[in-house]
Amino acid sequence: MTKKYFLELAGYSNWTDHIIIEWLKQLSDEQWEQPITSSFSSIRQTAIHMVSAKKIWIDFWTNAANPVYLSAGFNGTKNELIGIWEKASADLKEMIELYPEENYQQPIRIRYPNGRTAQLEFSKTFLHFINHATYHRGQLVTMLRQAGFSNFSNTDLFTYYLLQE
Repeated sequence: MTKKYFLELAGYSNWTDHIIIEWLKQLSDEQWEQPITSSFSSIRQTAIHMVSAKKIWIDFWTNAANPVYLSAGFNGTKNELIGIWEKASADLKEMIELYPEENYQQPIRIRYPNGRTAQLEFSKTFLHFINHATYHRGQLVTMLRQAGFSNFSNTDLFTYYLLQE
């Protein structure tokens, strides 16, 4: 795994998140809060989880002194969450650009919300992060459809690569 590969994956993650943010901006407050059965109880809760995961992984990778799980207590507006999401996307791009390739096999210390800790190689945590985001983006699409949203665009990795050519 090379820096180029990780930059491509981070670029893809940020590209798809940007598309999702544009979808979310089109939602009414009712759609945003509508109860929908999935891993989380609404589009809002799913989006909060996605942003929280993005932020916490960046905190872990950069050894932030006090990593914060945003999902533990976020009560802000949709627009506030979008602002945090956009900042996290910029932070992800910068973090991957600056992360030394020779550290890809180094362990990352993870602290769960319950206080338990674990360690796993950076490269494995990054691939988990990408997979996790893709999983929840798929859920979000289904939830958006159930809420009556239909203004979708393609977010496939293949499409992303074609657009980069």
